[in-house]
Amino acid sequence: MRSQPCDSASPIRHRAAASLLPLLGLTLSLSYLVQSDHRALAADAPAEPPLAIEITKIGLGKEVVITQGEKEWFMRVEVTPENSVVVRQEKEGVRYLLDESEVHDRAMTPAEVDAAIADFVNSIKTRQKVK
Repeated sequence: MRSQPCDSASPIRHRAAASLLPLLGLTLSLSYLVQSDHRALAADAPAEPPLAIEITKIGLGKEVVITQGEKEWFMRVEVTPENSVVVRQEKEGVRYLLDESEVHDRAMTPAEVDAAIADFVNSIKTRQKVK
């Protein structure tokens, strides 16, 4: 009867693998705790109030005010026969985070005003969902 050649490294490999099993078990159990901790933090986090959106027609233009708790977003599109002015503001409490305006050298059409207001509202909604 012929014997199989003995692999002398085999017992060492088995011992090394056996010593890693408890470490693997510890790692898996800790990863579960970390995941459950994130779920607990998300559950404990206070729910943000919903966005309150108010759109008002101003002459040929429109303005929108969006509020959520201390945050406020504002956009106004003023249209005259000669030009259009778009004002955007964002503030948290009394501190302004954004205050910008742009002037267009022509009157915006009602469809362009509606599109600008809708894009602004959708951008705020999207930014709040991402957070």
